[in-house]
Amino acid sequence: MAKIGRFKSDQARETYEAAYAALAASWPLPATELDIPTSFGSTHVRRSGSGSGTPIVLLPSFGGNGLYWDFIVEDLARDRIVYAPDTIGVAGKSVQTAPIVGEADFATWFNEVMAGLGVGDVHLLGLSQGAWHASLVALHGPERLASVTLIEPNGIITKMRWTVLAKILRFGMNPTDEKWRKMTAWLTPGVTMSDAEFACARAALGYQTGLGWSRVLDDVELRSIATPLLAIFGGESVVCDPEAAVRRIADRVPNADTEIYPGMGHGVLDQIPEQVVPRVLHFLRQHDRLAAPAE
Repeated sequence: MAKIGRFKSDQARETYEAAYAALAASWPLPATELDIPTSFGSTHVRRSGSGSGTPIVLLPSFGGNGLYWDFIVEDLARDRIVYAPDTIGVAGKSVQTAPIVGEADFATWFNEVMAGLGVGDVHLLGLSQGAWHASLVALHGPERLASVTLIEPNGIITKMRWTVLAKILRFGMNPTDEKWRKMTAWLTPGVTMSDAEFACARAALGYQTGLGWSRVLDDVELRSIATPLLAIFGGESVVCDPEAAVRRIADRVPNADTEIYPGMGHGVLDQIPEQVVPRVLHFLRQHDRLAAPAE
């Protein structure tokens, strides 16, 4: 994890910025956009909502950015502020200037962003690769966390099957539009991206990431997570073994809830937001904290 993420060319950056701007038009709430300086570069954050509930911070999946959450942000922000950062080291409006050398650096980055925002306690929610990033915060810098929610945490609780990895790698070697749509249909069945979403995700391939990949957490690491945790899985997910993951969490994480949605895939949040979002909000309200100043 010792590289600095950057666009492959000026043309790749311009293409992405145009796609990003088009996607931003779908954000349904008033938003304040902020650029927070950190040791690893400037982090772009979109802030929406208001209320007394403990704020939520959202970390998107691989290839995504803070705009991904447009379809659920209204529900999340009804009684609290929601922060949607563009993760450092991946495509977005954040600009990485120093490498994330080790896993603990990710927690350092996160907490520097929170300090720059003037935020104390937060609920952290990560989707897919964002669940890996949320796990790193829970392991290495959980001081601000009221809770952590992991949605489809592939390759973190149980190993991803080699056949899945091989298929993803083959796609990465020649990511045509046709292959992209086939990959999406296989990885997240029942989920259809809008034209704007597809264009932005496609343009993100023009960015060379500066972050590494997830790994399976060992037993000591899982047992060390003291932050209240919710893990959500699609019952038919191709990227993990939901039943085995739930058993492992129950046996090793001291303060955890889990939920498996039968018949749903890796895109469970997109497939049934009307079920997943209320489940998440119920968990968050159980662990809301009184507002506290940032350190």
